[in-house]
Amino acid sequence: MSCLSDASSRPEPFRPITCPRIQCSAFRCWDPPGGISPTGPWQTTCDIKVSRSVLVSLESYRYLPLSATGKMLRALTVLSLLFSKPPQPSGLNITVLQPDVPFVPHPRLLSGAASDSKEIIRQFVQLDRSTKWKLVDKVKFEGDTYEPEGLVRIGDDRYFVSAGEYIVPTVKYNETINGTDRTAGEGFAHMIIFDSKGKRIADASISQAKSLEYHNGGIDYDGTYIWATLSQYRPNTTGTLVRMRPDTLVPEPILSVADHQGGAVHDTKSGTVVTLNWGSRKASIWNGHDKPPAPPELTRPKAEVKNPSSFVDYQDCKFLGRYELYGTRPVMLCSGVADLANTRIGGLAIVDMETMVPLHEVPVTLVSELGAAMTKNPMDVAIVDGKMRLYFLPDERNSTLYVYEAV
Repeated sequence: MSCLSDASSRPEPFRPITCPRIQCSAFRCWDPPGGISPTGPWQTTCDIKVSRSVLVSLESYRYLPLSATGKMLRALTVLSLLFSKPPQPSGLNITVLQPDVPFVPHPRLLSGAASDSKEIIRQFVQLDRSTKWKLVDKVKFEGDTYEPEGLVRIGDDRYFVSAGEYIVPTVKYNETINGTDRTAGEGFAHMIIFDSKGKRIADASISQAKSLEYHNGGIDYDGTYIWATLSQYRPNTTGTLVRMRPDTLVPEPILSVADHQGGAVHDTKSGTVVTLNWGSRKASIWNGHDKPPAPPELTRPKAEVKNPSSFVDYQDCKFLGRYELYGTRPVMLCSGVADLANTRIGGLAIVDMETMVPLHEVPVTLVSELGAAMTKNPMDVAIVDGKMRLYFLPDERNSTLYVYEAV
């Protein structure tokens, strides 16, 4: 295929170039190849297979307002990046639906949990089973959301959703085989970006094709990286802790684990990371400063802690910091559900990250318009106009964001 980099940034006459590693909205193509002017439509999606450094540079150049001279320099720089030999292809497959919209707002903001932790804790501990909830906003998210697993809100206009697309379903065994109870299945892990109106900005497949680890769990944002896990979609198997910058969505493997890992939470004070296994029955604590062993060796956790609570299985958790109320212990806010005697219950809890002891628990009986328990899937939290707001995305495939405040 012959392509032209952003026609507005190159002088006449147009010259075809070969761009084997990227087909993107910034390129217009000849159809058929070999013509003297571009006749194909401007592309509206991206299929990027370039190194992380190239992708970061593309993102950086893409949104700069430039003069005509600056545009030519930008085009030449981008072309040099594309034709340079990448040191390590990322394999990232990303569809960009709004090419003129940056992935993250500028300047980059902390998540609500990170910026308002103390006030979130103060208001949360006032909740109990008699708390009444007020729906303050409802936003339909555009397109197929697969199975949402984690949610991060960055600023007022960006939502990042981790989701699992399942191509081949897992099938239960009649017995335990190699420590697990079902087949591997097949699918892809996604990280999807939406704006505050529910418009889809980008969708990145962050797992490799045919990879056994395609389940993307709960996520946490520390102001620089989104922390996530990629795991086999079955218990007692393997997982990988990853982090990614929200402006590139390129997953960086941190360590490999000999168990399924769900939610990931980063303690920004100590550098430790807590991950939760299948059903959050056990937490693993990792020293973020340690260098993991070379593959295929698996990393051993700094500590493993049994979850003493039988209330709900935590799905998505957010780091809330260390405050005097809890003796400077690191705490996180978690949401989840449990099925008991054919009844599904939902709940929220502030949890000690070192012991998994719940410090304040609240049942949540809210359900979506489609009948899903509100805390079934992703959750995030923020302080808006002085009030704590909780953000839920409970439904699969056809998702609506529900925003609640306590009355």
